[in-house]
Amino acid sequence: MEWLPLVNESQLQDLLEASRKKPVLIFKHSTRCSVSMMVKRGFETAWKGSNDTFPAYFLDLLSYRSVSDKIADTLDVEHQSPQLIVVKDGKAVYNASHEDIDAAEVLAQG
Repeated sequence: MEWLPLVNESQLQDLLEASRKKPVLIFKHSTRCSVSMMVKRGFETAWKGSNDTFPAYFLDLLSYRSVSDKIADTLDVEHQSPQLIVVKDGKAVYNASHEDIDAAEVLAQG
């Protein structure tokens, strides 16, 4: 899986616009949390999609907390970590955290 780094709020606006053409993934991850690391690894192992189908953005929320807060506000989702959000047509259509993150369900959003 090829993650694209999400590091600023202007990227978020671009991502929202891009989601009007195809769904976009955002994975919010705490780099200090072993649970978050295990969930990320499990998702990557189960993932059968591609960046052509779903551009996949990775947010290190410890380094870019303001971007994480903007995501929560803009998409009207409660902040979690780890958290996977699928954005389609500028709206969150899938939002899960921890062990509820399911690669097959994410692919079904395409």
